[in-house]
Amino acid sequence: MAVMAGVDMSMVPFDFSFYETLLELVKEKQVPMARIDEAVSRILWVKFKLGLFENAYPNKKDLKKIGTSASKQVSLAAAQEAITLLKNRSGLLPLNKNKKVLVCGPTATKLQSLNGGWTYVWQGNNEKLFPKDNLNILQAIQKESSAENVTYLPGTDFEKEIDIKKAVKAAKESDVIVACLGEAAYCETPGNINNLTLPEAQLQLIEALSATGKAIVLVLAEGRPRIINRIVDKVDAVVMAYLPGPQGSVAIADVLFGDVNPSGKLPFTYPRYVNDLVTYDHKKSAETDPVKFNPQFEFGYGLSYTNFEYSDMKLSSEQIGADGSIQVSVTVKNSGEMAGKEAVLLFVSDLVRSVTPPVKQLKGFKKISLKAGESKQVSFTLNADDLSFIGQDLKRVTEAGEYKVSLGALTKKFMLK
Repeated sequence: MAVMAGVDMSMVPFDFSFYETLLELVKEKQVPMARIDEAVSRILWVKFKLGLFENAYPNKKDLKKIGTSASKQVSLAAAQEAITLLKNRSGLLPLNKNKKVLVCGPTATKLQSLNGGWTYVWQGNNEKLFPKDNLNILQAIQKESSAENVTYLPGTDFEKEIDIKKAVKAAKESDVIVACLGEAAYCETPGNINNLTLPEAQLQLIEALSATGKAIVLVLAEGRPRIINRIVDKVDAVVMAYLPGPQGSVAIADVLFGDVNPSGKLPFTYPRYVNDLVTYDHKKSAETDPVKFNPQFEFGYGLSYTNFEYSDMKLSSEQIGADGSIQVSVTVKNSGEMAGKEAVLLFVSDLVRSVTPPVKQLKGFKKISLKAGESKQVSFTLNADDLSFIGQDLKRVTEAGEYKVSLGALTKKFMLK
């Protein structure tokens, strides 16, 4: 059935049953040779277009282009831009480099938790194969602060306790705790889980550390949003690192100690509960008891070490025609004392539609850099295509009506005639 539906190639690496069964089906004439010829010809055509018949192997000289200092800088910059500050109670972050820091948790010393699957090896979990000069989170923190000020005790592995009591004892002698939680590397089926909640051992580590009264910074290195509602109120800061890549540990340390002002925004809705999968662009009808839109952190959320104020929102017109466009602008000011970057997100809401509309949709974003006290005007252009959707006849359509535009907490409405 799969082959006759158009599947040309099975790429399962260790199980040849697809090939063996297909061979039997061809011999039994249940799959015609014409279909095999078609599949083979398409595979060969792709290889031909790729130039594999002229040069089947990479040029060994190109190896010099891998792992260059320039590449590392791009990797570092990408991680610095992406890391997202989700909580910062009483301005705990950035940390003073003279503070005594306890680092704990399973991702503190694991390079695999920075890179994830399909990196270096299939599952990405063979630590021996990572470049020797890559730093883990602990090493990056020690380099940023000093080895003398940093104590490390794991407390737990990913799934089981190692010695939480030792970690608690060390916490009492420290000024602040950096708890590095999250996941081991994974990809495809081996990474499947049936519960998004962080493993019990990691949750218990935070609960025990919280009892010391010491400030806790939670660093999450994970490929998906693991549920943290049980511990989120017990920590003072939350840094979402995602899978930040080979230079991710350096970027994390840069953010923790203020060398980099975090500017990432959540690219997904972070659920508060298991199966709490209502997304930011849900329909109003999805907000029914007991399913309310109440995520742990909303799509597009992200804090900074400075403050950004939005003002003077303007629309170029209060109505546009089907072939027209509208300019939306807003003034953003860095009202804090530290230079920073702000991702300005433009959301649009179609207030009435023949097919129930989402409550809002992201239609544009721009990231700007602002010095302390500096202001900039940010502009977007919306046209009829930006307001279109798939109608009841499964064709894209733009309907006349009233629309609402949002930038930060500011909103304005316009009509499409």
